[in-house]
Amino acid sequence: MITVTSMEAQNRFGQLLDTVQREPVTITRHGRVAAFMVSPQDMDELNNARSKRSKAVAEFEAWSKRASQSALPAAADLTDEDIVRLVHKSR
Repeated sequence: MITVTSMEAQNRFGQLLDTVQREPVTITRHGRVAAFMVSPQDMDELNNARSKRSKAVAEFEAWSKRASQSALPAAADLTDEDIVRLVHKSR
């Protein structure tokens, strides 16, 4: 990934449009990352990953809710250490 300043990005915009077809470009301003330029294909992949992550989070939250509704009351008293011990014991 190449890095350019915001001034370089303004001056070389057309060239950077070609560059992002091969690799993302980091744009800095005052020494800090200000933006990234990516190809449409990379952006599609990022959006797809975001969508999959959101779906996975929603599915996990739904599972967690179902699990908490069916859990025995004693499960609420388990500590993290208890859970780790039980998992290791079950293997």
